[in-house]
Parts: sequence; C-alpha cells; structure tokens
Amino acid sequence: MESWSVDEVCNWLVQRNLGELVPKFREEEVSGAALLALNDRMVQQLVKKIGHQAVLMDLINKYQQQNNGLQSFTYSCEITPPKSPEANSGSMGIQVFSAFSPTEQTGYISPTEKYDGGLIDRRVLKQKKNMKHVFARCETVQWTNSYVLPEFPYDVQCILAERKCPDHSMRIRIIEFLQADMTKYLEGSLYPNSQQYNVVVNALLQAYPFLDEDGNGFEEIVYLEGHDTEMDEHIIWFKQEYMKTERNWEEVDKRMNKTLEMRRKMICNRAPLKEILRLFPFLRCPYELFREFQLLTHMDIYKKTVEILEIYSENILTLYSVRNNPINVMLRENLKQHTEEDILKYMKMTATCLLLPDVFGDDSSLFAAVNEEVKVLTPVLEVKNPFSVNTCEFALYIEKEKLAQLDDCTMALAALLAAFHVFGIQCPKRIHNTFNFLESLILEMKSPQSLPKKIKRKLEFECLNI
Repeated sequence: MESWSVDEVCNWLVQRNLGELVPKFREEEVSGAALLALNDRMVQQLVKKIGHQAVLMDLINKYQQQNNGLQSFTYSCEITPPKSPEANSGSMGIQVFSAFSPTEQTGYISPTEKYDGGLIDRRVLKQKKNMKHVFARCETVQWTNSYVLPEFPYDVQCILAERKCPDHSMRIRIIEFLQADMTKYLEGSLYPNSQQYNVVVNALLQAYPFLDEDGNGFEEIVYLEGHDTEMDEHIIWFKQEYMKTERNWEEVDKRMNKTLEMRRKMICNRAPLKEILRLFPFLRCPYELFREFQLLTHMDIYKKTVEILEIYSENILTLYSVRNNPINVMLRENLKQHTEEDILKYMKMTATCLLLPDVFGDDSSLFAAVNEEVKVLTPVLEVKNPFSVNTCEFALYIEKEKLAQLDDCTMALAALLAAFHVFGIQCPKRIHNTFNFLESLILEMKSPQSLPKKIKRKLEFECLNI
C-alpha cells in the first residue's frame, strides 16, 4: 500500500464503497504513503460524513496493525482471502460482527456477511457470536480493533431488526449502551479515545448500515469522540468538587476554560441537557453560567442587566398598557408598606423585569411563572412572592427541571438570557420581541438611553389620551 499512486488509492476507495471521497483525495494528492500517514484530524478535514471517517480510519488502522504483526483472534476465523488490491497487505484482515444478527431475524444480509461478493459461512458467524460471550465472562478484556457489538436490549434489537430509523430517545439509548459497554475495555477511563471511537462507530455501521443513511440523524454518536484521559480527569474532578461546601473557584475557572471546546462541541451536536450538566455540573451555578456567556460573547451579562433594569424601570412602570397589570397592582400595594430607598428600588426593578413581556406584547408564560407551576420546556423563571423582602424566591428552570436558585430579579433575568445562549436553545417566537430588545442592548453594547421607538411612540400616544 505504501507504494500506491493516487489513482490506485482512488480505485481502492471505490472498491470499499467510498467513491464519494475520490474527488477530494485527488485534489489533495493522497498517495498510498500519504494515506497511511493520515491522523484523525486530517481524516476529519478530508471526509465529511462520520460513517466514512470511521470506515477509513478503521481500514488504515487494521492495515498498520497487521503489518506490524498485531493480529487478533478473529484473524483465524476468516476463511476467504480478499480479492481487492490490498489482499497482499491484509488491510481487511479483521471483520467486526454484531452479536444480534439481522439475517437470523429478518433474512436481511448485512455487509458483515458479505465478503467480495461471497457469503461467509454462517457457522463462522455463529462461532464468533459464541466467542463474544466467552470474552464477556473475563474480568479483564483486552482492547483490539475487532470490537464486537454488545447484545442490545430487546426493544433496541426489534428496531434494528426491522431497519427502522431510531427516534431521538432510541438513538441516545443506543449510544449510552455502547458507551457503558466500552468501559470494560478502558481500564477505568470514562470514554474511548479517537481510534477506539472509530472502531466502535465502524462496528455499528457495518452491522446496521441504514443508520448512516442521509436524514437518519445519527450524529449523536459523536458524543463518544474526543474524550481522553485528561478530559476524564477534569470530569471526575468537577463531580467531586461540586459536592463540596467550599469550592476552589479559581481551579473551577481554569478547568472550565480547558473543557470549553468539548462542551461547545456537545452543545452544537445537540447533546441532551442532562448529559451536559452531568459532565459539567458547575453550569448550574449562576456565576459559571454568566462566565460561560462572557467566554462566548465577551460581555458581562449581569452588569448589563443591572443597567437595563435601572434605566428603563421608571418608563416601563408608567406605561398605560401595564398600569392595571396584576404585577403592577401588586407592586403599588407593597410600595405603601415600605419607605427604605433600597427596598423601593428593588421592588421597582423586580416589577420592571416581570412586566417586560407585556410591554412588548409577548407571552409572559414563556418568560416567568409567577406564584404558579412551571409548564414550559424552554428556559423560564419561577418566581414566588416577588415583592416580599423575606420570602421572595427566584429560580431558573429548563425542561421543567430546576437548574439554579437565584438571589434576585437581576440575577434571574441575566441567568434566563444566558441559558438560551450557553445551551444553544432557540428562543420561542412568542417571546421573541422581549429578547430582541434585551439582547440588542447586551450583545451590541449599546448605551440604554430610551425605550425602542415603537414603545416610545406608544408611551407618548398613551400620555396624550389620558
């Protein structure tokens, strides 16, 4: 393979059902020697589809390991010699088999049962399947590139046997099951490295190729990628430190910086929120949530939120459209009971915060649940007794679960805005105007001097008609 020309490499790709990669390999002049020198990063730049990345890296790794004399048990099970150009080099010396054979259930012949047009003896498949259970009984399992898929739970087996496209929850179930199975190979590590990830993905897609078809949305498999020993160490440290009463916040900041890329990758690939918070529990802390927002936008969201509520408070509270709003009525009743300037200012800012959706004609139920149960999945505030100095409570909820307890309305509003950005959640249309107003001031660093023209004209019109 080392002496292959670019044309020979392209022919090899076609024979391996990787013909889509030929134009890019020709453009980059990838010869046999260059092919064997590719690393994970180079493959990711050359190849777009994760399934193709996995297959290509697996073929390269198999060739290199066999060429170095590293052969696993499954070599002895191969009974038909390859007929492709790499026959002499042995790049296809290892076949990966699923413990759940689609052939036995549906009559469908998976690619692992084909070998250059011929069928592998079913007895060999059965023998390999039985060997999986032998290895499973061993306390210590040696990692090799002949990874055997675990026997999935019955409901997963049914979906795969029928070649149905798994829904989101089923895909996550498959991924979590694979991730749990991998731990027996990793000597205490939580996640496979990139090479092991490629082998696992290749095994899954060889056994169930329909999972890689366009539109099936199996991108979540990337959660398995990118974790290494250093990442594992950070994740373990986060979990231990989060449980402490007194935390080393300086060290938390450093480690959150180092894991930012991995965290953003998971969020961009729509990893479940529960999984993100399980690995990075400090995102539940308002301080770290604000800090994450600042790392992404270079803006101090808490400081900007204070400015907005202070500057716009008087104008908003005097709008005729909110004069008879229950929040405003509640505010006026409580203002009569206090004379302290700080308390009066606090109450007015709280009312301003809660009245924002009504000012912009938005759905306030998507913004805050005041003295009632949270009913929406998107980020929303839970507010109890908003004008009570001693019993008021603010909390941020996402997916109807409490994310963080907050000190006051300013912190609550800042946390609500930050949550949408940090977790990559799309703002509902029925609250869009309110968030556009706030984000235009926070993200663009405009000095808030007056309400938007539309609201200002509305205020002037109402004043004329009083």
